[in-house]
Amino acid sequence: MTAIATPPRIAVLVPCYNEEVAITRVVAAFRAALPQAAIYVYDNNSRDNTVAVARAAGAVVRTETLQGKGNVVRRMFADIEADLYLLVDGDDTYDAGSAPEMIRLAIEQRLDMVTGVRKTPEEIAAAAYRRGHQFGNAMLTGMVRGVFGNRISDMLSGYRVFSRRFVKSFPALASGFETETEFTVHALELKLPVGEVVTPYKERPVGSTSKLRTYHDGFRILRMIMALVQRERPLQFFSIAGAVLLLCSLALFLPVLATYWETGLVPRLPTLVASVGFAVLGFLAFACGLILDTVTRGRQEAKRVAYLAIPAPDFDGGA
Repeated sequence: MTAIATPPRIAVLVPCYNEEVAITRVVAAFRAALPQAAIYVYDNNSRDNTVAVARAAGAVVRTETLQGKGNVVRRMFADIEADLYLLVDGDDTYDAGSAPEMIRLAIEQRLDMVTGVRKTPEEIAAAAYRRGHQFGNAMLTGMVRGVFGNRISDMLSGYRVFSRRFVKSFPALASGFETETEFTVHALELKLPVGEVVTPYKERPVGSTSKLRTYHDGFRILRMIMALVQRERPLQFFSIAGAVLLLCSLALFLPVLATYWETGLVPRLPTLVASVGFAVLGFLAFACGLILDTVTRGRQEAKRVAYLAIPAPDFDGGA
């Protein structure tokens, strides 16, 4: 006898900071698209009427006083219990109509993360993306794809569906907008099943302003990528550093060697000492990479065990 499938518990998570202009539309749109879902708005020290407006729209409103999107995500993931989590920004730039397809894909293919890949019509692209955002997103996404795997097209998308397994095993160490990078690297590093759905992306409503600081947050994301490469790919990271140091050593040593062959003297002793120093540092970098690679493997195994400790979703009722 086939068991009757239990509908999954879906939580829509909306981190917010000064979004009184847009939040009513966001709550209404996702209530219409996912009528069975509970909608949670987490306010992050807004100075406008975001809290009152979100509550009036029918959302469950909570607060996180530590400033930054990453801090809000950490709190939401810790507090809320559900089978599937849909994370979306509160600025009304993402299409709620894509949510059912993202949920369907996550359920049918048992995916741990589904990313809404943003697609913007040419006529509104300039308004939807601030100057340099598309280039920055492509560059940073390309860096992560090159190091961790070519399975994500839009690393910085704030529109995602997660499984309970992902949410409850995700470390959530980021504090700001670099949290999207952390999502992506976590999924790729553990080789979790992921998928993508192309979704329309639009400009903010009139009167709403972006909280993303182009260069400041771009450098933070770049720094996070470098930190993740150093942490998750230490052998690769320190091998490159070691190779650069050895090349510097060789560049300093060759002229000294040439002089020695010609005259039998070493008149540039400080240069020779610097060359030896760079060589020693290069070999130390290789040694650090080998040691940390072993440590990283142990951390990856621990994260995988934590992930597997959470029961897999049973959306088909055990059929």
